[in-house]
Amino acid sequence: MMTDRVIFVCTIIIAAVYLYATTLIPSLEIGDPLGPKAFPRLLGIALLISAGLLFLEMMKERKQRSAERVDELAPWRYVGIIAGVTVWTRIYFAAFDKAGYIIATSAYLLALMAWFNRGKWLANVLTTVLFSVFSYIMFVKLDVNLPRGVDSIAGLSEGIIKVVNSIIGLFKAAG
Repeated sequence: MMTDRVIFVCTIIIAAVYLYATTLIPSLEIGDPLGPKAFPRLLGIALLISAGLLFLEMMKERKQRSAERVDELAPWRYVGIIAGVTVWTRIYFAAFDKAGYIIATSAYLLALMAWFNRGKWLANVLTTVLFSVFSYIMFVKLDVNLPRGVDSIAGLSEGIIKVVNSIIGLFKAAG
């Protein structure tokens, strides 16, 4: 499909420019030995990996299309899907601070996965919750402040961090 090819090429170009831009970040002599370049470089590498996966998917799809004809959705339906995702993303941004990262992100991803990955509720729920929790933990451990939500919800975020800290403490004590 032509759209996939355009996305593939754009992803490669964006990743190359992004990786080049990470080389322009100044290195600090003090602080973290990895410096401020580590996380941006990981993102650039992840972009390249996703482009590679898209390329593999395009090759797989090409083989399947030669075997059978796949009907395309009507173009107006794509516009409706994009508009729906855009509106849902705006709702997510609006609820982000009040609901907190974990709840807002879980709800946002669950709705999208329910639409695009229909009928696989267990996989969708597990993926959204685990992604939200583990990405929250990762960001908190990197000292990135994410919204915890209103006071009644903030306990969830704090509880998760307490559990993670106690697990890390157990590993440190055992080692």
